[in-house]
Amino acid sequence: MEFDISYTSKEITPWGGMVFLKQMLQKIGFTEIVKNNPDLPQSGSNRGYKTTTIIEGFITSIWCGANRFLHTEVTRHDRALGKIFNWSTAPGQDTYKRFFGKFNQATNQKVSDYFYSWIFDNFKFDNFTLDIDSSVMTRYGQQEGAKKGYNPAKKGRPSHHPIIAFIDDVKLVANMWLRSGNTSSANNFLAFLDDTLSKLKNKTVSLIRLDSGFFQTDILDYLELKSMDYIIAAKFTHPIQKVIHASNNWIVLDTGIEICEQIYQSDSWNKPRRMVIVRQKIKDRPQAPGKQLSLFCDEEIYKNYRYSAYVTNLKYAPAEIWRLYRGRANAENRIKELKYDFGFDSFNLKDFFATEAALTFAMIAYNLMALFRTFILQEKTQRTLSTLRYRTFAIGAYFEKVNDKLVLKIALNKKRREWFSGLWNYSKVFDYPFVISNA
Repeated sequence: MEFDISYTSKEITPWGGMVFLKQMLQKIGFTEIVKNNPDLPQSGSNRGYKTTTIIEGFITSIWCGANRFLHTEVTRHDRALGKIFNWSTAPGQDTYKRFFGKFNQATNQKVSDYFYSWIFDNFKFDNFTLDIDSSVMTRYGQQEGAKKGYNPAKKGRPSHHPIIAFIDDVKLVANMWLRSGNTSSANNFLAFLDDTLSKLKNKTVSLIRLDSGFFQTDILDYLELKSMDYIIAAKFTHPIQKVIHASNNWIVLDTGIEICEQIYQSDSWNKPRRMVIVRQKIKDRPQAPGKQLSLFCDEEIYKNYRYSAYVTNLKYAPAEIWRLYRGRANAENRIKELKYDFGFDSFNLKDFFATEAALTFAMIAYNLMALFRTFILQEKTQRTLSTLRYRTFAIGAYFEKVNDKLVLKIALNKKRREWFSGLWNYSKVFDYPFVISNA
């Protein structure tokens, strides 16, 4: 079939579903929250963009798919989207770069304190499970802090090595620090933990889960000093492998899964600690995670299993300790989503603290989306942003004046209109401050 083309002057946006997020931001007073932060850089020109517009524009660009500064140009030229968010004009990539370039270490600390604390101050939930993890972000330019260090995907390439704290129960980021690529996973961990707890303020952390990169004596001692319950994956040092080798009190949990526990004291510890050990038979569970005992690689029996071990001060049954720790895998999924959908590893600038500032606002974009998923969509399965982008937000729309009032015309077939109207109405009346049951 042949056809011709013609043109229209109507301002049409492919992101009509962004009205839901605009409604949420309006209900929680996000513009006022930004205005009331005295530490955010301000434009020195009367012709400059408002700080509220810059932050909302950057966050909205991420929601619409931008994962590097160049991609923000797409939302800049979307005038209908600008009308949805009440921007007279939308910023472009150079505006964002200049804005984040005004941040320094002190500004980043104050601004991150402000926004993280605001979320948890207005979140009626307590007794959190805190997961802290680190990640590797490969760099290809001359960015400040990009150093050669641990980089399993691109060995020898410079990277940044951020550390992130997650609240697993509500899928929120509680804190994030950018670090040079030559730092270890546990580098400056205790200061980061203290900073995270200060952002949570009066909230109770019921459990902290850490991977083997944080398996250090000073961390164990500190958590016990703070009376915090923990589960930490053990590093497979030679002494720990010998403890596993000597274990003979295995209990079968399921086909190919056995578990036991030991009391173990490292030479650097001032007291013994409880260790839960799991082994999984490779023949029955070929995808099972864990490590083999390199110290006993010549012994046939140890070739048949993968092992994992966890040090904990909890008094639950061994199987429950293992079950609780496995929930920590959600942190790794959150990091993947941050990288793929929120530009966590690609919004970078030459200046170290400018990059950290941009990533802080990527975290804010993530947290706001998490609140939208929890309190507006209220679905049992939390979809990733990439799924929501094309299921909920990518809806063609344009503005039209009807009786001197602007009306957003939504391009939806009749079957989906009831769903859209229900979500539109609920996005205006949900509970704020945010309320969720601890049950």
